[in-house]
Amino acid sequence: MIQSTAEAVAAEYGPEYWREKEEAGEFAQGFWDELAEAGFHGLLIPEEYDGAGMGMQEMGLAMETLCAEGCGMAGTWYLVLTAGMAAVGIRENGTEAQKERYLPDIAAGERNFSIGITEPEAGTNTLNVATRAEKDSAEETSADPSEATASEDGDEYVLNGQKAWITFSDRADNMIIVTRTTPLAEVDRGTDGISLFIVDMDAPGIDVSPISKHGINYSKSCEVFLEDVRVPEENLLGEEDEGWWALVDMLNPERIGFAAAGTGIGKLAANTAIEYATDREVFDAPIGSHQAVSFPITQAYARMETASLMREKAAWLYDQGEECGYETNVAKATAVEAGIEAVKQSMQAFGGWGYATEYDVERWWREINLTRLAPVSQQMAYNHIGQELGFPKSY
Repeated sequence: MIQSTAEAVAAEYGPEYWREKEEAGEFAQGFWDELAEAGFHGLLIPEEYDGAGMGMQEMGLAMETLCAEGCGMAGTWYLVLTAGMAAVGIRENGTEAQKERYLPDIAAGERNFSIGITEPEAGTNTLNVATRAEKDSAEETSADPSEATASEDGDEYVLNGQKAWITFSDRADNMIIVTRTTPLAEVDRGTDGISLFIVDMDAPGIDVSPISKHGINYSKSCEVFLEDVRVPEENLLGEEDEGWWALVDMLNPERIGFAAAGTGIGKLAANTAIEYATDREVFDAPIGSHQAVSFPITQAYARMETASLMREKAAWLYDQGEECGYETNVAKATAVEAGIEAVKQSMQAFGGWGYATEYDVERWWREINLTRLAPVSQQMAYNHIGQELGFPKSY
């Protein structure tokens, strides 16, 4: 059911649609709304909050199918942040009031989240985030306590800092932001002292600046500047100083989602190239009859099939509440490498036409290369895998 629904959506929003959105730099509101109509925004949300009550197995399948059947990176991109990371973060760590406020809107496609993790100086070292959240009582900010405008119990947090590469932040209703409530120098473990907050993006003190980028221009990724942004205490997601573990709950679904993107985009390019190589004749034979053309794509496809199985294993473990960091990193790393090779060889099969925008493969090449860098670089994925295998920690 998930697969057939995703196929139907992708048939309506195929390569030509995304080519136009990419060239225009426009957000695909119609596709976003169609995902809501199909129930995909609510896949990970419990039924009592108007969701489908499913898991990452179903979400991963939906993402890969959307990508592979014509949507390219958009099949993951439009689901991974709000329907994936935000929904899981609030589902697993939110208060009842937060769940009631945000989850039904997410399921209906009526609320868009950005996720504020990356910073210019911290990069992959999330433990080194510099964005600070400091507790502040309303009575301390006004000479007349009767003029206080803080949260219900009179307490707020004041946020200052900068984030980078924050997708959807130009249009999001909210952002889940990673901060330090206790400086790194004052904690026993680097994972201590981190707190997550749900921030309203129209709050005073937030400035968003889009970053010009190589691809995926049907959404904007931005720098976000926070200056004395006041956030009510009830917007703390999880426990103060214990936000690292809430963040981990969100990171594994992100890696599963990008694994689905790697194999999905790779299969889309490969299937398109196979069709082209079957029809295109040079020297009185279809070019696909030559093993120099068919074998590189076939080999990459075989690797993608095995990577998809690893993603399903990682998703199954996640849905069972089991430790799955090793599996999510293996799935992401192998899916990305196999997918990149598939797109590269598919572009080669097109010859010069592979460089033309009308055949889309050059756009898929730009899209899939992001997966080498995000949500965690290939080097960091292999660092984690190597450490699990018994190598000394390298970072």
